[in-house]
Amino acid sequence: MASYLQIADDEKGHDLDLFCVPRHYESDLDKVIIPHGLIMDRTERLARDIIQDMGGHHIVALCVLKGGYKFFADLLDYIKVLNHNSDKSVPLTVDFIRVKSYCNDKSTNSVRVIGGDELSNLSGKDIVETGRTMQTLLSLLNECNPKMVKVVSLLVKRTPRSSGYRPDYIGFEVPDAFLVGYALDYNEYFRDLSHICILNDQAKEKYKV
Repeated sequence: MASYLQIADDEKGHDLDLFCVPRHYESDLDKVIIPHGLIMDRTERLARDIIQDMGGHHIVALCVLKGGYKFFADLLDYIKVLNHNSDKSVPLTVDFIRVKSYCNDKSTNSVRVIGGDELSNLSGKDIVETGRTMQTLLSLLNECNPKMVKVVSLLVKRTPRSSGYRPDYIGFEVPDAFLVGYALDYNEYFRDLSHICILNDQAKEKYKV
């Protein structure tokens, strides 16, 4: 079972005025739940675990856009550093796919794959995939007959709506709240926020489409 850092349901978080938060978002957020520095430390450890497990394999790192891009970039930066400075290293190529599964703060219970290159070039390769909406993508990927597929997710949410699926590598297990920041959005807003924060109800109405 993947190890992870658990953020408790009763986690009080951190006051916004303790951090650098864009002024245009100050009234939209309840609290900072995962500061940027903690995200980076946990991502560095995930990179080390991946190198330890996958060293010697050719990895195609597949980023799930848009919410996964920041985590993906930081994770690959740490993997590159380890490739240069450790006994194990992994040949690494990258690809991208975009999915959409939310409207406002609600899951649509369907996943639309938007754009992205053909997945057929993944045949016979090992894949480390990062993102939030996985099971539909896994079924598509398995049609391409990869050698193996491993999923890395920064966040896993405790929710009664969960299908029970767990990624191979997990950064944090978090409460069932709507989180934004670190490239996670609400109708395309808040991707430019460095920390992961809880969105307040007023903001959900303010940015509703």
